[in-house]
This record gives sequence, C-alpha cells and structure tokens, in this order.
Amino acid sequence: MPTRIQIAEPDIVRSIEKLEKRVFSRTDLDQLMAANRLDWRLAQSMSSKAFIDYLLQNTELTEAHLKFPNRKDTRYLWGATTPFEVALSLRPSCYLTHYSAMFLHDLTEQLPKTIYVNQEQPKKGHGDTELVQERIDNAFRNNVRVSNEIATYGDFKIRVLHGMNTGELGVIEQAGEAGEMLRVTNLERTLIDIAVRPVYSGGISEVLNAYKKAAESVSINKLTALLKKLNYTYPYHQVIGFYLERSGAYKESAIHLLQQFPMEFDFYLEHKMGNKEFSPRWRLYYPKGF
Repeated sequence: MPTRIQIAEPDIVRSIEKLEKRVFSRTDLDQLMAANRLDWRLAQSMSSKAFIDYLLQNTELTEAHLKFPNRKDTRYLWGATTPFEVALSLRPSCYLTHYSAMFLHDLTEQLPKTIYVNQEQPKKGHGDTELVQERIDNAFRNNVRVSNEIATYGDFKIRVLHGMNTGELGVIEQAGEAGEMLRVTNLERTLIDIAVRPVYSGGISEVLNAYKKAAESVSINKLTALLKKLNYTYPYHQVIGFYLERSGAYKESAIHLLQQFPMEFDFYLEHKMGNKEFSPRWRLYYPKGF
C-alpha cells in the first residue's frame, strides 16, 4: 500500500513547479510543507527532514552545499538551475553586480569564474564624512579592502559583497542565458560600480573595455543622475570621466557632464599604484602607460 507522501507526490511536484524560483533554502521547504500539509494529507508525524529526504530520493530535487569561511549553507535545487540563481538565493534581496553584471550586459568577452552578489548594508547615520587630501592619499596608498565571504559552487566561486545602502538604486530584473530571471544592476549602475571597485571587475583594463563596449547603449545623462543620488564621499566622478575620455568612444558633450561635478581633490584610478601618471583634466592619478 502506498504511503501518504507517495500518494501526494504528484501534487507536491505540481506545487513546486508552479513556484517562480528553482532554488530553495531549508526554510522555504519547511514553509511549503507546513502550508500544504493538510491538502497533501501528510501524516502529522512526518518531519521536515523526512519530507525533504523523500523529495531528494524520489523527485528531481537535489542539494548543494556551500562552505563559507564561517558557516555552511545548503540549497535545494529543482531541476536545471544556473550558478547565478544559486548565488542570488544566498542572501535576502541581494543582486548581481560588478563582473557578473558586466557579463550579463555583454560588457566583457570573458566568462568570469567568480559570481558577485551584493547584499546592501542597513542604513547608517551620517558620520564624519569631511574629505581632506591627506585622508584620500593615505587610503589609496594601501591595498583595497575586499570581501572574504567566498564559497565554491562547482566550477565557480561566489563572493558576497556588502555595499552601502542605496535602496537598491538601479537594480532591475533581466533574463539570463537560460531564460531565468535575475536581479542585477542596470547598465548605468554597473558602469559606476566597476569604476568604484575595479578589483571586483577584472581590473582597470577590463573596466576600460567595458566602457568602450557600452558606448552605443549607455545613457550618460542617466549615469550622472544615478551618481548624484549615490552621493559618494570620494570623487568617483573623476574616475568615470577619465574612463569616458580614455575609451575614445564618447562625444565631448557626454564627457563634459562629468566635469560639472566639483573637482576639489586629487584622486586615484585604483589602490596601491606603483609608477603613475597624472591627468590634469580629471585631477586623477593612473598607472604609468595605462
């Protein structure tokens, strides 16, 4: 005689397939069983573990274990899923960013083996944001700080970033190569982010190439509007203006929009440069020969 869960299996499968996502946490599956236990006529004695174990053994549900430096995460996958979907399941309201967003917007010819997702920090009060040249010089004399929240998933690494709170400014939903819907920064926000953190974007040469490839589709008016809303303490508009000029792909009228921002300090294209040159137009140091 079939068990109750065996009888309910077709209904369970249909319920899962109706859901918009294909990657689940343990909590997701716990809630799914709790919400449908009566309709599926599951035994009250059936535990969440037994429910999941049955699905793993008898349906297309599989599990993936991701080991971060300070914890382990388990995700349950329904059918064919992409590494992007797994990455986006790891933190609430996170989104793809930097090199991953470059790839999705066709701004790189590389297939990045690290997937970058950003979970914004909670809103903070305004601290001491006074900017002085000495503080800038000291900060960029050292290595840039990077997130070590990294896990391996198949052939990929997933790095979780914790950027400043922007209210998810410029975050959109876009279809991936497999048709999956992905949360990702839009083109203009992506170009800003990769200029700010080239270390997460393949380096400054890849960033420059991305600016070249974006020239036909980006709105510099939209980019500058986003940049004003982001309201960075550091003058990253000088970096973006430099990339626009150096790419050779933008009209002078577009480049001039970045010169409308104040230029009160000397700034840097990246951290800890050796031999460097200086752009008077952008008050910007960049690696010699770049």
